[in-house]
Amino acid sequence: MRFAILKFKSVKSTNDIAMKLIKKKKESAGFVYAEKQTEGRGRRGKKWVSKKGNLYGSIFFPLKKNYPPFNEFSIINPVIISNVLLNFISKKDISFKWPNDILVNKKKICGILQEIISSDDKKFLIIGIGINIESNPIINKKYKATNILLESKKKPKIKKIVNLILSSYKFFFRNLSYYNYENYKKKLNK
Repeated sequence: MRFAILKFKSVKSTNDIAMKLIKKKKESAGFVYAEKQTEGRGRRGKKWVSKKGNLYGSIFFPLKKNYPPFNEFSIINPVIISNVLLNFISKKDISFKWPNDILVNKKKICGILQEIISSDDKKFLIIGIGINIESNPIINKKYKATNILLESKKKPKIKKIVNLILSSYKFFFRNLSYYNYENYKKKLNK
């Protein structure tokens, strides 16, 4: 699968840009990312705080008949993204908070928002990915957040993370015949 890569300075939401690209038939698969989101969102309409220097992106693609169903991607996505984070952070430090958060040392480092849309009788999956690279919001006292720089003393370039995400999804789709939902669930539960 070929993913178009589109970078923006500032957008309301990368998921919204992905929706527009799909509906206007400009792209069927791609990765949209921005330096800043003014109206980023999380689950149930929660606001996603978007400080400059972090990754705000959305990968999107059509859901083909031989792909896993939409609901299985809620397990697949955090596994894929946590594998990307392993390039910077130790495996023993990474865990998940169902249904859409990746934690490092029990603090949120990444949020994932899945949305499905239809266009011309095709279904498309849009996966919003927010990764704290050099800063993180203060959410509340009970639920802490962190960032890659704080946890690893490494500050990867956003473009490097984008390339790792894209190569991980390409690898997943190239090896779809080996996909096993139970194996992904086990990875998520570890």
